[in-house]
Amino acid sequence: MLKILGLGNALVDIITPIDSDLFLHELGLPKGSMQLVDTATNRAISSKSAHLKRTITAGGSAANTIKGIAALGLSSGFIGMIAHDEYGSFYRNDLEKYKIAAYLNYSDTPTGNANAFISVDSERTFATYLGAAIEMNPQHLSENLFEEYDIIHIEGYLVQNHQLIQTAIDLAKKHGKMISLDLASYNVVEANLDFLKNIIQHGVDIIFANEEEAKSFTGLEPLDAVHHLGNHCHTAVVKIGSKGSLIKQANQLHECGIIQANPIDTTGAGDLYASGFLYGFAHGLPIPVCGQLGALLSGKVIEVLGAGIPDPLWQEIHQEVHKIKNT
Repeated sequence: MLKILGLGNALVDIITPIDSDLFLHELGLPKGSMQLVDTATNRAISSKSAHLKRTITAGGSAANTIKGIAALGLSSGFIGMIAHDEYGSFYRNDLEKYKIAAYLNYSDTPTGNANAFISVDSERTFATYLGAAIEMNPQHLSENLFEEYDIIHIEGYLVQNHQLIQTAIDLAKKHGKMISLDLASYNVVEANLDFLKNIIQHGVDIIFANEEEAKSFTGLEPLDAVHHLGNHCHTAVVKIGSKGSLIKQANQLHECGIIQANPIDTTGAGDLYASGFLYGFAHGLPIPVCGQLGALLSGKVIEVLGAGIPDPLWQEIHQEVHKIKNT
Protein backbone atom coordinates (compact mmCIF):
# COMPACT_ATOMS: atom_id res chain seq x y z
CA MET A 1 0.00 0.00 0.00
CA LEU A 2 1.41 3.39 -1.01
CA LYS A 3 1.90 6.37 1.31
CA ILE A 4 0.93 9.87 0.17
CA LEU A 5 2.54 13.19 1.10
CA GLY A 6 0.78 16.50 0.45
CA LEU A 7 2.52 19.78 -0.30
CA GLY A 8 0.43 22.91 -0.19
CA ASN A 9 -0.65 26.18 1.34
CA ALA A 10 -1.63 25.76 4.97
CA LEU A 11 -4.72 27.95 5.14
CA VAL A 12 -7.64 28.28 7.50
CA ASP A 13 -10.85 28.33 5.46
CA ILE A 14 -13.52 30.86 6.40
CA ILE A 15 -16.72 29.65 4.73
CA THR A 16 -19.37 32.36 4.24
CA PRO A 17 -22.70 31.82 2.43
CA ILE A 18 -23.93 34.95 0.60
CA ASP A 19 -27.43 35.89 -0.55
CA SER A 20 -26.38 37.86 -3.63
CA ASP A 21 -23.44 37.84 -6.03
CA LEU A 22 -23.53 41.64 -5.80
CA PHE A 23 -21.46 41.14 -2.66
CA LEU A 24 -18.70 39.63 -4.78
CA HIS A 25 -18.89 42.55 -7.21
CA GLU A 26 -18.51 45.01 -4.35
CA LEU A 27 -15.37 43.17 -3.25
CA GLY A 28 -14.00 42.99 -6.81
CA LEU A 29 -13.99 39.19 -6.81
CA PRO A 30 -14.88 37.38 -10.10
CA LYS A 31 -17.39 34.66 -9.30
CA GLY A 32 -15.86 31.18 -9.25
CA SER A 33 -12.28 32.42 -9.15
CA MET A 34 -9.47 32.28 -6.62
CA GLN A 35 -7.94 35.71 -6.04
CA LEU A 36 -4.82 36.31 -3.96
CA VAL A 37 -5.23 39.32 -1.67
CA ASP A 38 -2.77 41.35 0.41
CA THR A 39 -2.97 42.09 4.13
CA ALA A 40 -4.99 45.30 3.72
CA THR A 41 -7.51 43.70 1.36
CA ASN A 42 -7.83 40.67 3.61
CA ARG A 43 -8.67 42.92 6.55
CA ALA A 44 -11.21 44.85 4.46
CA ILE A 45 -12.90 41.62 3.34
CA SER A 46 -13.00 40.31 6.90
CA SER A 47 -14.53 43.57 8.09
CA LYS A 48 -17.15 43.69 5.32
CA SER A 49 -18.22 40.07 5.89
CA ALA A 50 -18.01 40.12 9.71
CA HIS A 51 -21.80 40.38 10.10
CA LEU A 52 -22.39 37.21 8.05
CA LYS A 53 -22.59 33.70 9.46
CA ARG A 54 -19.25 31.95 8.96
CA THR A 55 -17.73 28.51 9.49
CA ILE A 56 -14.01 28.11 10.15
CA THR A 57 -12.11 24.95 9.15
CA ALA A 58 -8.51 23.97 8.47
CA GLY A 59 -8.04 23.89 4.71
CA GLY A 60 -5.89 24.45 1.68
CA SER A 61 -6.39 22.28 -1.40
CA ALA A 62 -3.67 19.69 -0.79
CA ALA A 63 -4.46 19.49 2.92
CA ASN A 64 -8.14 18.85 2.12
CA THR A 65 -7.10 15.99 -0.15
CA ILE A 66 -4.72 14.55 2.43
CA LYS A 67 -7.37 14.73 5.18
CA GLY A 68 -9.75 12.78 2.97
CA ILE A 69 -7.08 10.17 2.30
CA ALA A 70 -6.26 9.91 6.01
CA ALA A 71 -9.94 9.60 6.94
CA LEU A 72 -10.14 6.62 4.58
CA GLY A 73 -7.32 5.01 6.55
CA LEU A 74 -4.29 5.56 4.32
CA SER A 75 -0.98 6.67 5.84
CA SER A 76 -0.28 10.27 4.86
CA GLY A 77 1.64 13.44 5.69
CA PHE A 78 1.48 17.14 4.90
CA ILE A 79 4.12 19.85 4.39
CA GLY A 80 3.07 23.46 4.98
CA MET A 81 3.93 26.70 6.74
CA ILE A 82 2.05 28.40 9.57
CA ALA A 83 2.67 30.82 12.44
CA HIS A 84 2.69 30.46 16.22
CA ASP A 85 -0.76 32.02 16.41
CA GLU A 86 -4.38 30.99 17.03
CA TYR A 87 -5.01 29.91 13.44
CA GLY A 88 -1.70 28.04 13.40
CA SER A 89 -2.57 26.04 16.53
CA PHE A 90 -6.02 25.31 15.10
CA TYR A 91 -4.41 24.04 11.92
CA ARG A 92 -1.90 21.71 13.59
CA ASN A 93 -4.56 20.28 15.90
CA ASP A 94 -6.78 19.52 12.92
CA LEU A 95 -4.05 17.56 11.14
CA GLU A 96 -3.30 15.62 14.31
CA LYS A 97 -7.00 14.80 14.67
CA TYR A 98 -6.79 12.94 11.37
CA LYS A 99 -3.50 11.26 12.39
CA ILE A 100 -1.67 13.03 9.56
CA ALA A 101 2.09 13.38 9.99
CA ALA A 102 2.44 17.17 10.18
CA TYR A 103 5.66 18.56 8.71
CA LEU A 104 4.90 22.19 9.52
CA ASN A 105 7.36 25.06 9.31
CA TYR A 106 6.87 28.32 11.23
CA SER A 107 6.99 31.98 10.29
CA ASP A 108 6.53 35.32 12.06
CA THR A 109 3.93 36.17 9.41
CA PRO A 110 0.34 35.27 10.42
CA THR A 111 -1.11 31.94 9.34
CA GLY A 112 -2.86 32.30 6.00
CA ASN A 113 -6.58 32.15 5.47
CA ALA A 114 -8.98 31.67 2.57
CA ASN A 115 -12.31 33.46 2.58
CA ALA A 116 -14.68 31.23 0.61
CA PHE A 117 -17.92 32.92 -0.38
CA ILE A 118 -20.70 30.50 -1.31
CA SER A 119 -23.27 31.79 -3.80
CA VAL A 120 -26.91 30.69 -3.84
CA ASP A 121 -26.15 28.30 -6.72
CA SER A 122 -23.41 26.62 -4.56
CA GLU A 123 -20.54 28.12 -6.60
CA ARG A 124 -17.61 29.25 -4.45
CA THR A 125 -15.33 32.24 -4.83
CA PHE A 126 -12.06 32.51 -2.92
CA ALA A 127 -10.19 35.53 -1.62
CA THR A 128 -6.97 34.03 -0.32
CA TYR A 129 -4.47 35.66 2.00
CA LEU A 130 -1.44 33.39 1.87
CA GLY A 131 0.28 34.85 4.92
CA ALA A 132 2.93 32.48 6.24
CA ALA A 133 2.22 29.97 3.47
CA ILE A 134 3.87 32.15 0.81
CA GLU A 135 7.18 31.99 2.66
CA MET A 136 7.68 28.26 2.18
CA ASN A 137 10.77 27.66 0.06
CA PRO A 138 12.93 24.75 -1.16
CA GLN A 139 14.93 24.75 2.09
CA HIS A 140 11.79 23.60 3.88
CA LEU A 141 11.69 20.38 1.85
CA SER A 142 13.46 17.53 3.60
CA GLU A 143 14.86 14.94 1.22
CA ASN A 144 14.16 12.24 3.81
CA LEU A 145 10.42 12.78 3.37
CA PHE A 146 10.65 12.08 -0.33
CA GLU A 147 12.29 8.77 0.50
CA GLU A 148 9.52 7.83 2.95
CA TYR A 149 6.45 8.52 0.78
CA ASP A 150 5.41 7.05 -2.57
CA ILE A 151 3.17 9.75 -4.09
CA ILE A 152 3.71 13.48 -3.64
CA HIS A 153 0.44 15.38 -4.13
CA ILE A 154 0.91 19.07 -4.97
CA GLU A 155 -1.76 21.72 -5.21
CA GLY A 156 -1.75 24.07 -8.16
CA TYR A 157 -2.16 27.08 -5.91
CA LEU A 158 1.55 26.71 -5.13
CA VAL A 159 2.71 27.16 -8.70
CA GLN A 160 3.46 30.84 -8.28
CA ASN A 161 6.47 29.51 -6.35
CA HIS A 162 8.18 27.87 -9.32
CA GLN A 163 11.39 27.05 -7.49
CA LEU A 164 9.57 25.26 -4.68
CA ILE A 165 7.53 23.13 -7.08
CA GLN A 166 10.50 22.31 -9.27
CA THR A 167 12.55 21.28 -6.24
CA ALA A 168 9.75 19.02 -4.99
CA ILE A 169 9.48 17.37 -8.40
CA ASP A 170 13.25 16.94 -8.65
CA LEU A 171 13.46 15.31 -5.20
CA ALA A 172 10.53 13.02 -5.97
CA LYS A 173 12.05 11.90 -9.28
CA LYS A 174 15.46 11.43 -7.67
CA HIS A 175 13.90 8.82 -5.39
CA GLY A 176 11.61 7.27 -7.98
CA LYS A 177 8.37 8.68 -6.56
CA MET A 178 5.21 9.74 -8.37
CA ILE A 179 3.93 13.32 -8.60
CA SER A 180 0.23 14.13 -8.46
CA LEU A 181 -0.83 17.68 -9.36
CA ASP A 182 -4.20 19.41 -9.03
CA LEU A 183 -4.43 22.42 -11.37
CA ALA A 184 -6.49 24.27 -8.74
CA SER A 185 -8.06 27.22 -10.64
CA TYR A 186 -8.41 28.44 -14.22
CA ASN A 187 -6.84 31.82 -13.45
CA VAL A 188 -3.87 30.12 -11.76
CA VAL A 189 -3.40 28.03 -14.91
CA GLU A 190 -3.56 31.08 -17.18
CA ALA A 191 -0.97 32.95 -15.08
CA ASN A 192 1.50 30.05 -15.00
CA LEU A 193 0.82 28.29 -18.30
CA ASP A 194 4.38 27.92 -19.60
CA PHE A 195 5.67 26.62 -16.27
CA LEU A 196 2.79 24.15 -15.95
CA LYS A 197 3.31 22.85 -19.47
CA ASN A 198 6.97 22.22 -18.71
CA ILE A 199 6.46 20.32 -15.44
CA ILE A 200 3.55 18.28 -16.79
CA GLN A 201 5.68 17.14 -19.71
CA HIS A 202 8.75 16.45 -17.57
CA GLY A 203 7.65 15.38 -14.11
CA VAL A 204 3.94 15.07 -13.34
CA ASP A 205 2.47 11.56 -13.33
CA ILE A 206 -1.15 12.20 -12.30
CA ILE A 207 -3.02 15.40 -13.13
CA PHE A 208 -6.44 16.57 -11.92
CA ALA A 209 -8.35 19.38 -13.64
CA ASN A 210 -11.91 20.55 -13.92
CA GLU A 211 -13.23 21.50 -17.36
CA GLU A 212 -12.38 25.21 -16.98
CA GLU A 213 -8.83 24.45 -15.87
CA ALA A 214 -8.41 21.89 -18.63
CA LYS A 215 -9.62 24.39 -21.21
CA SER A 216 -7.29 27.10 -19.86
CA PHE A 217 -4.39 24.66 -20.20
CA THR A 218 -5.24 23.06 -23.55
CA GLY A 219 -7.74 25.37 -25.23
CA LEU A 220 -9.91 22.29 -25.75
CA GLU A 221 -13.25 20.93 -24.58
CA PRO A 222 -13.18 18.13 -21.93
CA LEU A 223 -12.94 15.06 -24.18
CA ASP A 224 -10.16 16.45 -26.34
CA ALA A 225 -8.52 18.01 -23.27
CA VAL A 226 -8.23 14.72 -21.38
CA HIS A 227 -6.65 13.08 -24.44
CA HIS A 228 -4.19 15.97 -24.73
CA LEU A 229 -3.27 15.83 -21.03
CA GLY A 230 -3.08 12.05 -21.09
CA ASN A 231 -0.49 12.21 -23.84
CA HIS A 232 1.87 14.03 -21.48
CA CYS A 233 1.46 12.16 -18.19
CA HIS A 234 0.70 8.73 -16.78
CA THR A 235 -2.90 9.47 -15.74
CA ALA A 236 -5.10 12.46 -16.59
CA VAL A 237 -8.41 13.27 -14.93
CA VAL A 238 -10.82 15.94 -16.19
CA LYS A 239 -13.81 16.52 -13.92
CA ILE A 240 -16.96 17.70 -15.69
CA GLY A 241 -19.28 18.53 -12.81
CA SER A 242 -22.67 16.84 -12.93
CA LYS A 243 -21.50 14.77 -15.92
CA GLY A 244 -18.84 13.01 -13.83
CA SER A 245 -15.24 12.68 -14.93
CA LEU A 246 -13.08 11.57 -17.84
CA ILE A 247 -9.89 9.62 -17.11
CA LYS A 248 -7.19 8.65 -19.55
CA GLN A 249 -4.44 6.18 -18.72
CA ALA A 250 -2.30 4.09 -21.08
CA ASN A 251 -4.31 5.14 -24.14
CA GLN A 252 -7.53 3.98 -22.50
CA LEU A 253 -10.38 6.40 -21.81
CA HIS A 254 -12.72 5.83 -18.88
CA GLU A 255 -15.95 7.71 -18.23
CA CYS A 256 -17.10 7.83 -14.60
CA GLY A 257 -20.45 9.08 -13.35
CA ILE A 258 -21.51 10.78 -10.14
CA ILE A 259 -23.55 9.82 -7.10
CA GLN A 260 -26.92 11.38 -6.34
CA ALA A 261 -26.40 14.35 -4.04
CA ASN A 262 -28.15 17.45 -2.74
CA PRO A 263 -25.50 20.14 -3.21
CA ILE A 264 -25.13 22.86 -0.61
CA ASP A 265 -21.57 24.01 -1.21
CA THR A 266 -19.08 22.88 -3.86
CA THR A 267 -16.05 23.82 -1.72
CA GLY A 268 -13.67 20.86 -1.58
CA ALA A 269 -15.42 18.83 -4.30
CA GLY A 270 -12.31 18.60 -6.45
CA ASP A 271 -10.02 18.10 -3.46
CA LEU A 272 -12.09 15.20 -2.13
CA TYR A 273 -12.43 13.69 -5.59
CA ALA A 274 -8.62 13.51 -5.57
CA SER A 275 -8.77 11.89 -2.10
CA GLY A 276 -10.97 9.05 -3.32
CA PHE A 277 -9.10 8.62 -6.58
CA LEU A 278 -5.65 8.54 -4.97
CA TYR A 279 -6.86 6.19 -2.24
CA GLY A 280 -7.96 3.75 -4.92
CA PHE A 281 -4.81 4.31 -6.95
CA ALA A 282 -2.63 3.64 -3.89
CA HIS A 283 -4.43 0.33 -3.40
CA GLY A 284 -3.85 -0.67 -7.02
CA LEU A 285 -7.55 -0.64 -7.87
CA PRO A 286 -8.74 -0.39 -11.50
CA ILE A 287 -9.00 3.16 -12.82
CA PRO A 288 -12.83 3.09 -13.14
CA VAL A 289 -13.02 2.11 -9.45
CA CYS A 290 -10.68 4.98 -8.55
CA GLY A 291 -13.07 7.28 -10.40
CA GLN A 292 -16.04 5.84 -8.51
CA LEU A 293 -14.30 6.48 -5.20
CA GLY A 294 -13.55 10.03 -6.28
CA ALA A 295 -17.19 10.56 -7.22
CA LEU A 296 -18.32 9.16 -3.88
CA LEU A 297 -16.25 11.57 -1.81
CA SER A 298 -16.94 14.60 -3.98
CA GLY A 299 -20.66 13.82 -3.86
CA LYS A 300 -20.63 13.60 -0.08
CA VAL A 301 -18.65 16.79 0.56
CA ILE A 302 -20.94 19.00 -1.54
CA GLU A 303 -23.80 18.08 0.79
CA VAL A 304 -22.12 19.89 3.69
CA LEU A 305 -20.78 23.39 4.23
CA GLY A 306 -17.02 23.58 3.73
CA ALA A 307 -14.44 21.01 2.69
CA GLY A 308 -14.59 18.96 5.88
CA ILE A 309 -16.83 15.88 5.99
CA PRO A 310 -18.38 15.36 9.48
CA ASP A 311 -17.24 12.29 11.42
CA PRO A 312 -20.66 10.51 11.41
CA LEU A 313 -20.78 10.72 7.61
CA TRP A 314 -17.39 9.00 7.32
CA GLN A 315 -18.92 5.83 8.79
CA GLU A 316 -21.38 5.76 5.90
CA ILE A 317 -18.59 6.52 3.42
CA HIS A 318 -16.47 3.64 4.71
CA GLN A 319 -19.36 1.25 4.10
CA GLU A 320 -19.79 2.57 0.55
CA VAL A 321 -16.04 2.33 -0.11
CA HIS A 322 -16.07 -1.29 1.00
CA LYS A 323 -18.93 -2.04 -1.43
CA ILE A 324 -17.20 -0.28 -4.33
CA LYS A 325 -13.89 -2.05 -3.69
CA ASN A 326 -15.56 -5.44 -3.59
CA THR A 327 -17.88 -5.20 -6.62
